[in-house]
Amino acid sequence: MRLSRAALAALFTFTGTMHFVRPRFFEAIVPPAIEAQKKEAVAISGAAELAGAALVLHPASRRLGRWWLLALLVAVFPANVHMAVSPEQIKGLDMRKFPRWALWARLPLQPLAMLWVWRATRAS
Repeated sequence: MRLSRAALAALFTFTGTMHFVRPRFFEAIVPPAIEAQKKEAVAISGAAELAGAALVLHPASRRLGRWWLLALLVAVFPANVHMAVSPEQIKGLDMRKFPRWALWARLPLQPLAMLWVWRATRAS
């Protein structure tokens, strides 16, 4: 369980960091409903991923980290759906390198990530 939790924290640390290192990619997949706040949405979601990663590592904050990351995964799911439904609206997305089927294949990974969060953050 410790290895799974460490891997989970590493993944969220990496993805959270990438929100700041390569923000344009994340800004491009922001759904139209919040387009005007895309920079803020990317920064907030990146910071939330980093916070979630830190929270799951400590036993005292692990339960909060579980719910934090589950809520985050639910919150970012519309961006993944937007990317699958309207890839032509995603600036810089090269459909020759990233086929449309792969965009749809990513969607079922979200519930699997949620299951991983749940299992990896159970007691010790």
